Amino acid sequence: MTAAGDGLQDAARKAALVLPGTDHGYPFTEHLDVYKVAGKVFLIVTDDPDEQIITVKCEPEHARALERGYASITPGRYLDKRHWISLGPGRGVTKRLVTNAVEDSYDLAVARLPQRDRPRPRT
Repeated sequence: MTAAGDGLQDAARKAALVLPGTDHGYPFTEHLDVYKVAGKVFLIVTDDPDEQIITVKCEPEHARALERGYASITPGRYLDKRHWISLGPGRGVTKRLVTNAVEDSYDLAVARLPQRDRPRPRT
């Protein structure tokens, strides 16, 4: 089943909040809910009801494949368009796809952390 905008955002938030060491807040603006691990951003949820998207970190090759496969997945808004993608509600964008994108983004952020700053591995 395709995720509607609020469902997409809720799925992303739920996926992020169960990941070890995750915190979130609104450091940039009241409409951008930012999720971090050890200070590294891995998810931005846009709280604007007219623009229900999430933005996640993504390997460049995988990002381009997702952009080709889904009309509502675009280069990342707000960030480096090579390493970030934005997902909006649309055909084929499911809660599972959103959860996977959030988890992959988290894993990329954690992989860049020094060993001492990494949260315990998730099981």
